[in-house]
Amino acid sequence: MMFARTERLLLRPGWSEDAPALAAAIADEMIVRNLATAPWPYRLRDAEAFLAQPRDPVLPSFLIFARTKGAPRLVGSCGLGRRPSGAVELGYWIARPYWDRGYATEAGLALIDIARTLGFTQLEGSHFLDNPASGRVLEKLGFKPPRSRKTRHWLPRPRRGG
Repeated sequence: MMFARTERLLLRPGWSEDAPALAAAIADEMIVRNLATAPWPYRLRDAEAFLAQPRDPVLPSFLIFARTKGAPRLVGSCGLGRRPSGAVELGYWIARPYWDRGYATEAGLALIDIARTLGFTQLEGSHFLDNPASGRVLEKLGFKPPRSRKTRHWLPRPRRGG
C-alpha cells in the first residue's frame, strides 16, 4: 500500500470506513459534473462500491486528507488512471469547502512524485472548459496545453534538472 505525506496533506488509499465521509465530500453536483465516471446523485452506496473496487498498484488512487491536530479531514481524491489511448492520466477533485487553498496543487505534486517513482515519464491531465480553475492547477503542476484547442488533453513539461 502506498501513502504520501506533504506539509498539509496525507494521501492514502480509501478504506471501507471512509465511505460516509467520501459520500458527503463528493455529493456536490459542481464536483460530480467535472468527473468522468461518477454517478449523480452520489450516495453512500456509490462511495462503498468505489472503495470496494480492486486497485491496480501501478495506477494508485488516494483519498486526500488535511492533516490537523485532531483527526484528518477528507478534502478530496486523486489518482492515476489509464486512458483508452493507453496514456496515463492524473486526476483529482477537491470538496467545495476546501477550494482555493492549494490542496489540489499540493496533492498533484505528491502524485507526480509517486508517478515518477513508479517509472512513468509522461502523464496527461485534462479539465473541462467550464472548469478553468482545474486548468490553472494543471499549469501549476507543470502541464502545458496542447497546440490544438479542440482537445482537452495536456502534456507535461520536461522536468528541469532531472
